[in-house]
Amino acid sequence: MRREGRKERCTPLAKSTVIVLTAWIREQGEDDGTKILFPTARGGRLSADTVQHFVRKYAAVAQQTCPSLTDKRVSPHVLRHTTAMELLQSGIDRTLIALWLGHESVETTQIYLDANLVIKEEILAKSTPINTKKKGRYQPDDDLLAFLKGL
Repeated sequence: MRREGRKERCTPLAKSTVIVLTAWIREQGEDDGTKILFPTARGGRLSADTVQHFVRKYAAVAQQTCPSLTDKRVSPHVLRHTTAMELLQSGIDRTLIALWLGHESVETTQIYLDANLVIKEEILAKSTPINTKKKGRYQPDDDLLAFLKGL
């Protein structure tokens, strides 16, 4: 669970993440309710700035083996948006994504869907249909349209 603005967010975890975290918690010993999952060196809670620092730091490390990350902005917020886009592309209903993201309105989640459609439009505009010299979307000729309307 984390706070974003004045809202508390709860993030579902993958089974593999739960297994790793469960082992980490066991390694920490008995919990009296005051333990922190990822404490600072002094035993306190990680601040949002510290989390951002770690994400930047490890994104830079990842760039060494994945150069395509070099020109990409990586932040906790970008990771959250990326996850939402991946869920949408996987066919997850936007209502469920809105609940997962903690949005008060499904319309807020619609921003992700609109962004996804804009990206697809940009890609389509740059593509060239096979066996044509014209760039952009395929435009059927009148004969094909007439045939399709007759079906």
